[in-house]
Amino acid sequence: MKSNNPVFARSEEFNRAGTNAYGNQTYPGGGIIGGGSDPSSWGTGTPTDQRSAGRMSIDSVVQATGISVLLVMVTAAITWWFIGDVVANGVVDEGNYQQAIALMTVGSLTAFGLSLVNSFKRVISPALVIAFAAVEGVALGALSKFFDAQFGSGVVTGAVIGTFAAFAGTLAAYKFFDIKVGQKFRVFVVAAMFGMVGLGLLSFVLSLFGVTTGLFGFGTLGLITAVVGLVLGVFMLILDFDFVEQGVAAGLPERESWRAAFGLTVSLVWIYTNLLRILAIFQQD
Repeated sequence: MKSNNPVFARSEEFNRAGTNAYGNQTYPGGGIIGGGSDPSSWGTGTPTDQRSAGRMSIDSVVQATGISVLLVMVTAAITWWFIGDVVANGVVDEGNYQQAIALMTVGSLTAFGLSLVNSFKRVISPALVIAFAAVEGVALGALSKFFDAQFGSGVVTGAVIGTFAAFAGTLAAYKFFDIKVGQKFRVFVVAAMFGMVGLGLLSFVLSLFGVTTGLFGFGTLGLITAVVGLVLGVFMLILDFDFVEQGVAAGLPERESWRAAFGLTVSLVWIYTNLLRILAIFQQD
């Protein structure tokens, strides 16, 4: 069950080939012959099924993802409250503004570092996934405060609602349309993701020297990259659902639920930030 996704590629369990934990034969796409790839057949096992004890299940993935996403939201809310009002009575509070920028920068860089560790770690660490969610929440709380001050609170609320709507819609489409993930699709999505991250890092470095590319700004070029990023985020969710499906079918260890939770959290954050930019661009006068 070889994966091109960097989040899953370092997992020896996800990359097992030939047979799964139950002795079922697998095909090259990673599914299970005999209906195991049908999303409607996903199961969590029963208390009397000894084979499912300590194994990854839909329930364990939901629980781990719920903890991760909830932690992002809680730390984001705390950061939002801690920063205070960036704009009061039409006047910018310079202290709070600089505080928001600092927390956004430190949180983003720390989250990026932890995401690299989690992506390439062979044995997933729940503590590191939780740490990533906490600092990612700090970055998103500060970023959301910045957008709220500049474009109004509607963009933040809309981005939050849109993110969960995108998740629900993508999951529904994956399940009811029985979407199949092929090797070419995996390679394309991962390559596009690395390309987008690379462009972001390049723009950040150039900005330190006073060069503005506009790729992640609020103009036409920024809107194009935001829309592309949003579509890519949905594709990333599809890859996440595919790996969860295959992981459950293969009977992976329960700790791998945290690897799946990390991947889903990254995809949701990716969708949220791009939606935030899109709404902000349309909010401009």
